[in-house]
Amino acid sequence: MLKIAIQKSGRLHENSMQLLKECGVEINNGNRQLKVSALDFPLEAYFFRDDDIPQYVFDNIADIGIVGENVLYEKNKDIDVISKLGFGRCRLSIAVPKNLNYSSPKDLNGLKIATTYSGLLQKFLKEREIQADIHEISGSVEIAPGIGLADAICDLVSSGSTLFTNGLKEVEVILRSEAILVANKNLGEEKKKILDNLLLRMNAVKTAKHNKYIMMNAPNHQLENITSLLPGMKSPTIVPLSQSGWSSVQSVVNENDFWQVIEKLKSFEAEGILIVPIEKMIL
Repeated sequence: MLKIAIQKSGRLHENSMQLLKECGVEINNGNRQLKVSALDFPLEAYFFRDDDIPQYVFDNIADIGIVGENVLYEKNKDIDVISKLGFGRCRLSIAVPKNLNYSSPKDLNGLKIATTYSGLLQKFLKEREIQADIHEISGSVEIAPGIGLADAICDLVSSGSTLFTNGLKEVEVILRSEAILVANKNLGEEKKKILDNLLLRMNAVKTAKHNKYIMMNAPNHQLENITSLLPGMKSPTIVPLSQSGWSSVQSVVNENDFWQVIEKLKSFEAEGILIVPIEKMIL
């Protein structure tokens, strides 16, 4: 049985549970228990505070865990980063009052900075030889300048709307963060096999989200041009149509290249282009 630590509430909880569900790992925690076994996979879920997950994985209370990079690097525990998961993206940033003239990190010299991430902030300041007073607080960091507790803050930022509401502006990005899968360094062979199976499923879900299945009708004299745009996983599928001189072409296209590919396909006389989401994709 593989033990996984998941944030018991907050911004990563729902996405973590949804990812496991998409991987075919059903965890029913309607009663908000702290420990639940999966119904159809050798996995046991533990629900902890996010700040505690690196420690529990390090101590082998949990074998693996889903946690934000910001938490892992702040806690600085010697555990393995297995995979980035593509959700929970944010950034750890320094923000100052909007009316403060700011041109470089040197302007932080002598300021009092409020933060929950004192370790990462201290590292940032030390690397730039900046002398500032770090005031560690556990929550509501954004209000610190407004109530006279600090001159600036270092906190997580997603959209920036909270900073704007509190009269602050973002001036430095210390760390770009997203959810990651971490693991204890001393997993046994049996647990490694279970983890490999879970990673296979996770990678299939992640890969599918970044690709679309594409189908179209294409004139045969343009097939060489069209197939050069659509390598797919190996090569496109081409099926002759009942109409002479035409074929159906099916392939996979990365969403980052999607619109550029569509424009070129149209220039190569492709018609009836259909785009279909992919649920799972195993390479």
